[in-house]
Amino acid sequence: MTADSLDLVDFANLTPESLADACRQAMAACDEEIARIVAIPDNQRTFENTLLALEEATEHVALASGAYAFMAYVSADDALRERARELDQELDKYMVGLAFREDLYSAIRAFSDSPAARELTGEDARLLEHELRDYRRNGFELPAEQRARVREIFDELVEIGVQFRNAIDDWDDGLTLSREQLAGLPDSYISRLRTVHEGGETKYRVSLDYPELHPFMANAEDESLRRELFLKDQRKGGEENVRRLERAIRLRDEVARLLGYDSWASYRVETRMAKERQRVDAFLADLREKVARKAERDFEELRAARREHTGRDDLNIWDWRYYHNRLLKTKYAVDEFEVAQYFPLEAVLDGLFKTTQAVLGIRYSPAPNAPKWHPDVQAFDIYEADAPEGAEPFARFYMDLFPRPNKYGHAAAFTLRRGRMRRDGTYQRPVSAIVANFTKPSADQPSLLRHSEVVTLFHEFGHILHQTLTRAQRARFSGTSTERDFVEAPSQMLEHWCWEPEVLRSFARHYQTGEPLPDELLKAMIAAKNLNSGILTLRQIFFATLDFAYHSPGFDGDTTKKLRELHDITGFPYPEGTHFQSSFGHLFGYDAGYYGYLWSHVFGDDMYTRFEETSPLDRTTGLHYRKTVLERGGSVDGDQLVRDFLGREPNTDAFLRGLGLEDV
Repeated sequence: MTADSLDLVDFANLTPESLADACRQAMAACDEEIARIVAIPDNQRTFENTLLALEEATEHVALASGAYAFMAYVSADDALRERARELDQELDKYMVGLAFREDLYSAIRAFSDSPAARELTGEDARLLEHELRDYRRNGFELPAEQRARVREIFDELVEIGVQFRNAIDDWDDGLTLSREQLAGLPDSYISRLRTVHEGGETKYRVSLDYPELHPFMANAEDESLRRELFLKDQRKGGEENVRRLERAIRLRDEVARLLGYDSWASYRVETRMAKERQRVDAFLADLREKVARKAERDFEELRAARREHTGRDDLNIWDWRYYHNRLLKTKYAVDEFEVAQYFPLEAVLDGLFKTTQAVLGIRYSPAPNAPKWHPDVQAFDIYEADAPEGAEPFARFYMDLFPRPNKYGHAAAFTLRRGRMRRDGTYQRPVSAIVANFTKPSADQPSLLRHSEVVTLFHEFGHILHQTLTRAQRARFSGTSTERDFVEAPSQMLEHWCWEPEVLRSFARHYQTGEPLPDELLKAMIAAKNLNSGILTLRQIFFATLDFAYHSPGFDGDTTKKLRELHDITGFPYPEGTHFQSSFGHLFGYDAGYYGYLWSHVFGDDMYTRFEETSPLDRTTGLHYRKTVLERGGSVDGDQLVRDFLGREPNTDAFLRGLGLEDV
């Protein structure tokens, strides 16, 4: 393999030992190069031999993390996956340690005081500014003893975060049911469940994985079973994860106060678009007030459906998916499993590919010889649309779309290698992977996606595009390395194509007959788009408010008490005996940042108005979007990216209109 090969790792022949060796060699190589950086006399420091040299040094670790430690999320080999988890934590700790090295800080500080530093512009100036900001936020303006405590806390937070996520991924619970207890679920769903034999009877295992959980909650006729499965899901991760979380929150608060902030929320938000904690509080409160009016109408509609079905008015949180689905079928004539028959995965991928290629001026080509970590995985190379025959691709992405034991349980995009300008003037070609858990094809039926899963696929592919189309010069700003409360905007914008009739008609075909998605069904789906949009948005506001409250002044440390206190935001009674926070994986990584999903949703919806003004397939608008947003990554502040693309100040009008709030 050449240094610029898109074949990162021979995944098929990885062993726990070779993985560990590669990761430790990466850290050793980084150490060697940093030793050379710190040995340079201060009066000889330049941008190239200090900051760029640091980027080159740390790239060893970034590559090891992206290609090797990534196996912690996707490897089917227990020993390899466990070793990757250990090394993932080791690499994270190593990078924390690097951020606390006094000699490295002295080197960068010395360069920052030079005349050459004052002449930097663009990304180079931004890189220096961000590096110095990071050192300040790591306590380098504190006395030595306090700085050591900050370092100690960050090390422990890495450990707790890994333990918290592993507990969720390894949690194995669910229901073992007879065929009769699965009343309401279609044969296509049941045929994919794992079977077990008890007392001479074949039974079916419904797990907490979302491809099994969500359809069960939406279709199972037995309310007691919906309740039982829901409560199991709300305890995922276990009470030990509650204790881990509360320990992490205490540590975060301690480090924030050591650094002079009133809370971890203020510390985290400083580097985001929001900038100040109070702006987030105001944003969530304002949105809750506006959305509550729509949610009130949603609840009335759900209760009416409940009365019609059972004669009862009570509505519990484990009921809402069921009655949402019932309304889809009765009021809008939309059955998610009927709709899924028009969305076989291969056709959806074809539509996704054709749409994004047309809009962004690119071309994907299968890479069948690319090294893969599992037989289910597919690889694709990306070219410019007008690239001549024999041209080199400029990026690659992998798709790992089906569930398997102990695989990462949700949907996400992972950067395996960042795009960046090397010191020799060549551009390092980015490689990314989308990991999801869609229903696996069977011998007689392809993978059929519910429309909500189509939306998920488009969303995650938005991250892939952000990561692979980057032209940022510095790795620090590559791809999705933007403010955390902006990073979801490009993905949320791409979701809009899933609702465009012109786009859906181009690929939605019945998997058996090849018939296109019927116009009446498409119209019904679009009409039903805002069914319970108020309730769904309140749920997001609840998650964001809970996360932010855990990390704001005044929190007393009892996460379950705060959960119960804020649960009213959802509009549903609190399910006693549960601790949803134990499975809220975003509390590590998106801690004090979950609000960013809603915050960036506003910008994503507003950006899509440019395509509404022209056409969802307009390449001129698409190329403008690619150039002003996707290619720049984090090299410019998020609000500037949005203004440059829109040509005006952003607003919330499109977001509220998208919820059906224009008339409430």
